[in-house]
Amino acid sequence: MSDMITADLVDLDLSADTKEAAARALAERMVTLGRVTDLEGFLADVAAREAQMPTGLDGGIGIPHCRSAHVTEPTLAFGRSAAGIDFGAPDGPADLIFLIAAPAGADDAHLTILSALARQLMNSEFTDALRAAGDAETAAALIRGDEKAAPAQGAEAAASASQNTAAAPAAASAGTAAVSTNTGTGTASDAGERPFRIVAVTSCPTGIAHTYMAAESLENAGREAGVELVVETQGSAGFTRLDPDVIAAADGVIFAHDVPVRDKDRFAGKPTVDVGVKAGINRPADLIGEVRAKAARGEVTSGSAPSTPVERAGEAGEGYGTKLRKWLMSGVSYMVPFVAAGGLLIALGFAIGGYTINKAPSVMDHFVWTQGDSWAALLFQIGVVSFGFLVPVLAGYIAYGMADRPGLVPGFVGGMIASTINAGFLGGLAAGLIAGGVVMAIQKVKIPAAVRGIMPVVVIPLISSAIVGFLMFVVIGKPIASAQKGMTDWLNGLSGSNAVLLGALLGLMMCFDLGGPVNKVAYTFATAGIAVSNPSDSAMKIMAAVMAAGMVPPLAMALATTVRGKLFTETERENGKAAWVLGASFISEGAIPFAAADPLRVIPSSMVGGAVTGALSMIFGATLRAPHGGIFVVPLIGNPFLYLIAIAAGVCVTTALVVLLKGLRKPARQTPADGSAAGRAATAKEAKQPVAA
Repeated sequence: MSDMITADLVDLDLSADTKEAAARALAERMVTLGRVTDLEGFLADVAAREAQMPTGLDGGIGIPHCRSAHVTEPTLAFGRSAAGIDFGAPDGPADLIFLIAAPAGADDAHLTILSALARQLMNSEFTDALRAAGDAETAAALIRGDEKAAPAQGAEAAASASQNTAAAPAAASAGTAAVSTNTGTGTASDAGERPFRIVAVTSCPTGIAHTYMAAESLENAGREAGVELVVETQGSAGFTRLDPDVIAAADGVIFAHDVPVRDKDRFAGKPTVDVGVKAGINRPADLIGEVRAKAARGEVTSGSAPSTPVERAGEAGEGYGTKLRKWLMSGVSYMVPFVAAGGLLIALGFAIGGYTINKAPSVMDHFVWTQGDSWAALLFQIGVVSFGFLVPVLAGYIAYGMADRPGLVPGFVGGMIASTINAGFLGGLAAGLIAGGVVMAIQKVKIPAAVRGIMPVVVIPLISSAIVGFLMFVVIGKPIASAQKGMTDWLNGLSGSNAVLLGALLGLMMCFDLGGPVNKVAYTFATAGIAVSNPSDSAMKIMAAVMAAGMVPPLAMALATTVRGKLFTETERENGKAAWVLGASFISEGAIPFAAADPLRVIPSSMVGGAVTGALSMIFGATLRAPHGGIFVVPLIGNPFLYLIAIAAGVCVTTALVVLLKGLRKPARQTPADGSAAGRAATAKEAKQPVAA
């Protein structure tokens, strides 16, 4: 690791007070040594990685890191903060900050060395030594492994990585496959009985740090718990699959990941705990306890549907509100493709065949290849079928987010009942939550071993579907259907100032988190209104306002980088070119790079522009039957000219605000005469401009 960190890349008196300033101060040292070619571009990549998941860890550690095209060689910078810097860790600020910079095409050997460092961070002796280091050279030597501050376990990992990079990937694989066999803790039920066996997989979006830290944490917890625990790290340096015999002999599985587990089918049919990678770092003992409890109850997985953090039921310690948001977002994320496909097909049917096409006979009975009306009827009827899945899919995957695959059957059944009794969108939400709750309750019941094999296939689907069906048909279905009708009637009666205020509110929500949960709530609210073959005029106005507002942020960022390019970095100007297309296509996420780099100016400006557009769209009475498409579905929009004016007004407002706010930034102060990194960091923090190192 000698070529990755030197004393010049160590700052033992880091004066930054925010994670952005800390990353900038350390990155400037990399620029000085020629390790980073574009400071602002690299920091944008770091910010984008940080936006995926905070990089703060328990124990006062922050590890901002990324792969970037602006990095010339794998580099590590270290900073020590006396005051502490908030990197989003549950236990508070970090005083040890490691900035890891990996080139876009870093080789496996270098990445394996970085993974060895990540494992070292789980060693308290190593971090204590860094806190006690009196000078930069000592700290750099500790990180390189030149000075042994940790027990043999951690030091040997670093030494083996640094001394033999040619064999590093294999060595790392062997390290992650190390088996913990300490049964002295007494957790085995009887003396002489084999210990409980667990296989685990860890992975994170970048595959440099969290992947290996979670593996080390799980292995340490396994030793303490007296279980045999083997970890497969699916990191940037590739991965070596666990031996099939090891998997077959395992009593349980732990997935600690933020990207889909590769070859997940290998682990089907075993008790499984599925969490984010940070849970593997912060609470490994709890995960081991959870998988043992599931094994005792006979809970097993039946397949390998890939999952992402938003689709999981949440981690222990999360509030109920956080878990509920994840469950609902799981349903919405699976529902949206059905909405988009069905809505666009219905809209095309109306565009080709006119608004009476919904009364056309079934194309099974009447279809003429040469008649446009027949093709219009075909598109319309396919769209109606697609829309028919909206509520069942919503309910099914809410239940899936809560209870994994066993929740799918009762969730879909409950959602279909909601559609049958006209309980609509609200009924789907209720059915999904009830189905997931029922399955989770059944899974907690301890059952005889002889019955465990048929639980996921027969018993759980049978009992849960019966309970959900009874509740939806007999108990809560009618009240929910009445509430759904009341909401529909209220929307149909909106006019004047009420409609304008609703449009402004939806515009604010669409631009608040640019594709996040709040954005999706507004979008789902709008699409639910048009998810019928003959939507009301009010529902189509709401859909128009939502799509118009969602187009504003990326279009405004594109315009701002065009008219005042000097206010933006070179990377942002390049992103601005792509934002034209993304905004025109109604992809709000096109503004995320700008919001991540400067949230306090970009997000409020976008919200104001979105509110203006939403309100104007309502005032102009624009309508939309398609749930997606941007400017490409303008022919399907009612009052299209005024609709485009509403979008243009919002874009201009947001652009003006962004340019104004960025222009008000204080000019850079003179760098202190000593040219210190701290002085350059303070100057860079105020000016937000590249600083000569």
